Amino acid sequence: MIKTAPFKKGTVTFSDRGKGRTVVLLHGFLGSHKIWESTIINLSKSYRVIAIDLPGHGKTDCFGYVHTMELLAKCVKAVMDHLRLKKYVIIGHSMGGYAGLAFADLFPDNLRGLCLYHSSAYADSDEKKRDRTRSIKVVKANHKIYTTEVIKNLFATKNAKYLKEEIAFAQKIAATTSKQSIIASLEGMKDRPNRDIILGMAHYPIMMVIGELDNVLPYQQLLEQSELIRDKHILYLEHDGHMGFLESPRVSNAALRKFLRTCFN
Repeated sequence: MIKTAPFKKGTVTFSDRGKGRTVVLLHGFLGSHKIWESTIINLSKSYRVIAIDLPGHGKTDCFGYVHTMELLAKCVKAVMDHLRLKKYVIIGHSMGGYAGLAFADLFPDNLRGLCLYHSSAYADSDEKKRDRTRSIKVVKANHKIYTTEVIKNLFATKNAKYLKEEIAFAQKIAATTSKQSIIASLEGMKDRPNRDIILGMAHYPIMMVIGELDNVLPYQQLLEQSELIRDKHILYLEHDGHMGFLESPRVSNAALRKFLRTCFN
């Protein structure tokens, strides 16, 4: 069921399916709750699954010129407060993971677990910040071409010929993101702080999903981060890129279910 919740002077759109303990799905940059469709179908058999359109994505409003990760976290909290839900596991893909870490920073008492799905606790390097600034210039010139190329790069290069439908599905969702929203997200990701300290301090389980063929986040860096986690759970996808839930859905969903049982036991 698609629902809305008030946030600031606008609304947030989200999907609410299933019954039981609550799991929150946060999509990545250029995504929406729809990108999680197969994950929602799988997990909602056992859990209540809330999949949120983050600011400027899907049907959720854009809130200004910079969407900080703190703004995204507060948007998530507004939805959960609207539903009167107190404890839940957050699964955040890429930018959704950055939002999940910001949430963990701001609202640690609400978490039962956190999954960083192809996501990093480190801030952008200087080189990555320069890349985002260049991307903003490209978006201003032609954001449609930009979104098409970015999505293609999220999948492991060798998987592209086998996953044409999945790539087209992700590109279709990305194409609905406005120029202003893309820029606001790039600015927010560029300015996010280091949050690796949370990995070592968290009192709940943390899972990292890592793709060996990820073109966006080097797997060595993510494995290094995973060593900081006290109660760690790792899904290492040796044949996948940055989109494990679309590249290897069966393996990914099975690992998520195992992780969720740990969080709620």
